[in-house]
Amino acid sequence: MGRLELLVILILCEVCLQAWILNAQNFSCDSNDFKALQSINDHLESRIDEWKVDANSSGYSNCCDWVGITCESSWSLGLSGEFESGRVVKLDLSNKRLRGNLSESIGSLDQLKTLNLSRNFFGDSVPLSLFNLSNLEVLDLSRNGFSGVFPVGLNLPRIHVFDVAQNGFRGLVPAGICNKSPFVQSINLAVNFFNGSIPLEFGNCSSLENLTLSSNTLSGTILEDLFKLPKLSLLNLQENRFSGQLSNNISKLSNLVRLDVSCNQLSGSIPDVFHTLNKLEYLLARSNNFTGKIPPSLMNSQSIVSLSLRNNSLDGRIDINCSAMIKLVSLDLGSNKFQGSIPDNLPFCPRLTTINLSKINFKSQIPESFENFSSLSYLSLSNSSIYNISGALHILQHCSNLKILVLTLNFHKERLPSVPSLQFKSLNALIIANCKLTGTIPQWLSGSRQLQLLDLSWNQLEGTIPSWFGSFQFLFYLDLSNNSFSGELPRNLTALESLAFRNISLEEPSPDFPFFMKRNISARVLQYNKIWSFPPKLDLSNNFLRGQIWPEFGNLKKLHVLDLKYNNLSGSIPATLSGMTSLETLDLSYNRLSGNIPSSLVDLCFLSYFNVANNNLSGKIPTKGQFQTFPNSSFEGNQGLCGEHVSPCQISFKIPSRSSMKSKRRGTIIAMAVGIGFGTIFLVALMYSMVLRKTISKDVEPEAADNRDGPKDVESRLLVHFQIHDNNKELSLDDILKSTNSFDQSNIIGCGGFGLVYKATFPSGKKVAIKRLSGDTGQMDREFQAEIETLSRARHPNLVQLQGYYTYKNDRLLIYAYMENSSLDFWLHEKIDGPSLLDWDARLQIAQGAARGLAYLHQSCEPHIVHRDIKSSNILLDDKFVAHLADFGLARLVPNYDSHVSTDLVGTLGYIPPEYGQASVATYKGDVYSFGVVLLELLTSRRPMDMCQPKGNRDLISWVFQMKREKRESEVFDPLIYDKEHADELLVVLEIACLCLSENPRTRPSTQQLVSWLDNFDVNVLLQS
Repeated sequence: MGRLELLVILILCEVCLQAWILNAQNFSCDSNDFKALQSINDHLESRIDEWKVDANSSGYSNCCDWVGITCESSWSLGLSGEFESGRVVKLDLSNKRLRGNLSESIGSLDQLKTLNLSRNFFGDSVPLSLFNLSNLEVLDLSRNGFSGVFPVGLNLPRIHVFDVAQNGFRGLVPAGICNKSPFVQSINLAVNFFNGSIPLEFGNCSSLENLTLSSNTLSGTILEDLFKLPKLSLLNLQENRFSGQLSNNISKLSNLVRLDVSCNQLSGSIPDVFHTLNKLEYLLARSNNFTGKIPPSLMNSQSIVSLSLRNNSLDGRIDINCSAMIKLVSLDLGSNKFQGSIPDNLPFCPRLTTINLSKINFKSQIPESFENFSSLSYLSLSNSSIYNISGALHILQHCSNLKILVLTLNFHKERLPSVPSLQFKSLNALIIANCKLTGTIPQWLSGSRQLQLLDLSWNQLEGTIPSWFGSFQFLFYLDLSNNSFSGELPRNLTALESLAFRNISLEEPSPDFPFFMKRNISARVLQYNKIWSFPPKLDLSNNFLRGQIWPEFGNLKKLHVLDLKYNNLSGSIPATLSGMTSLETLDLSYNRLSGNIPSSLVDLCFLSYFNVANNNLSGKIPTKGQFQTFPNSSFEGNQGLCGEHVSPCQISFKIPSRSSMKSKRRGTIIAMAVGIGFGTIFLVALMYSMVLRKTISKDVEPEAADNRDGPKDVESRLLVHFQIHDNNKELSLDDILKSTNSFDQSNIIGCGGFGLVYKATFPSGKKVAIKRLSGDTGQMDREFQAEIETLSRARHPNLVQLQGYYTYKNDRLLIYAYMENSSLDFWLHEKIDGPSLLDWDARLQIAQGAARGLAYLHQSCEPHIVHRDIKSSNILLDDKFVAHLADFGLARLVPNYDSHVSTDLVGTLGYIPPEYGQASVATYKGDVYSFGVVLLELLTSRRPMDMCQPKGNRDLISWVFQMKREKRESEVFDPLIYDKEHADELLVVLEIACLCLSENPRTRPSTQQLVSWLDNFDVNVLLQS
């Protein structure tokens, strides 16, 4: 028989076999399989509608045709019995939004080869019978709510794929996965609660290709036998507690493509074995304790695309062989202890675009070879002891594709070059701050027309600020603060297009790359890793500028921050500043301004920080809008000002105020008439003073009233009424002053509604956050009392707990639990690598916690509470990244049967629902809208308003809805969390966010629905909506 005839026969046999298999679908399924499937359906909260029994059938003849079921004939499986019997070999119910427990009857499907229940809402433990399915090859239970501990013995001898990622499994890693099966190719246990070490049996998985154990609490050393697995291509152990050294035997993993051991406790040197790892493209080992030099074999790797060794203790020289590293794109070696100079051969790495060498003590110049660095786009060399700024700029100007250049904290006291021939035509961001540079702003900078962000702050530059800045089409962030600039405040800055209009087409946003650190108004270090994370800002503070504040500043409708403090500005505050409708911060303090505070500024609905202290202002302080939330310190040092925040305004004596003469202790009412002389006025004032003194004396503690032994230290005597404290000991103000170093600026950790927030550390080691309010007006008393009443009623694991309070004269202190990990805003928008450290599981946990806290305020707390300022900076994170809602300074108590509370509009730009612009009414559904914005931040890592985004992308909400209309949802997600594994969950949360952002408040979900959806991903009701 010839080869051709034999081939034809084999093909016919295969066709016949497949025909028999397909034909089996038309026969009755096995009765035991049918019963098992029915039991599985019965255990679901919502049964599968497609699994219905045909009334005209024999009762179970059609189950092989059911959705998600694949059968093979018993004959093809080599089983005895009737050929017509079909056996279930595949059960695929993935992404069906099923809820309930998995029936023990799953173990009766003894011919099952594939079980896929991923992307559902199954809960409780997995039936033990499942682990005895001896024919099972593929098991995928990922992205459910399963919990419990795996059994010691797993009898899955034919398993190929074992995926239980993103559940709630705990205990030890199941050793039997590999012990019983030589065929297993992929194991994914990521994002669970497994502890202990990697079991020895994993060394028996000779066919293993992918091993993912990330985001658990595994510890100990990395199992040595893993390095004997010849087919392993992906090894992901990030975010665990592994310690010890990285073994030399890693060299045996010749098929390894990706190795991620980031965020562990590994130490010692990195082994010099990478010459054998010819397929390795990604080596990610940031945030460990590695020491020693980068091994030569790694610096000569021909396969590496991305190398991240940031935040270790590596030393020696950086000796990269660019002739070998032809695929290298991203090099992140910052925050190490390298010596020597910046490698001069980096320009010869042909694909290298992104470099982070910050916080390395180079003590060198920029190499001349960088003139030929045509591929370089992003360079951060901040705080790296670089000198010769003139040479650096002359060299780097030749990098034709350079978009971001960060040289902060270098070039100490050098002179900024003014050579006209310099040019940086492609730069989007230039940051040379905190270098104490001298000189003036050079003319050559006028040619950098693509600049979006310029920071020359904290230098010693002088001269005038050039008018040509006003012609920069894309500039939205300009920081020239803390210099010695003089002359008039440049009028042309009022013409900056990016701060006035939205129809500016900007360059594409920068990639996620850590490149900048900056201090905010409370002296806290902020970290930025995207250009668009910067707020639209003009900061010219701490200079010697004079002249007036131009009325045309009111044209900058997109400006968020205007900071002109500590200058010599004079004249009045223009009423037209109310045109800056996006303004959040306005600081005009320490100038020579005169006149009134324009009442039109109350229209700035998003203004959250306002300061005009130490000027020559006069007249009454506005009382509406955001002005009722500003602290007294914002207005001090202006002798002519009056109002609630300072001294009361003088009352006309033509008809004295009746209310001003009232007193609880006065038994008679003094009638006043026009024409009473000054003697009568003096008498009335004297009587009022005596009555007021008597009233106050009633409010003093008995201890103070009985004190006849002379004056005592009031501060040490008056006690803080501390509700939760070690040993129930009450604290004096002295204790608080010591714990905050007398409210020293170094302890400021935030700025709240009525004042600053300080970190306090008591001798016992206990830490708290103290919000210091000031002022003695009725409004301040009401605000303080509102916070006390609100927080004393609100006790929930997802709320920031009020632990105590203090009040005396002008001081009001609120004492809160201290949150170790700052705010969600800090991690998403400010901290270097913050978004990369918040994986999807962590973000979802934060969303769930914040939703539970908000639901408690709305539905469980008595009386119910409308928060009114839900935003990412008001979601604080404890040491375990559990979310806590904070800042009840804007909260109002709501009667049991009211759904809203009427008050003046306050809030934060980007979070306020549209209906608040039509009526000053805060509602539960308004909070839900703001929560929807926070969900978008978690999904995208973008701020609600990003002025430097391309046209149409700057308003996050509008952009997301536009992308949904275009069926481009996958493009809105942060690339750090978006992959096939998480795609469905991300889409569900995006849908939830969009429901929250409905323009019609009535169609928004309740907070209880949000809790249910986010905790269980129950989207049946969601889809109906």
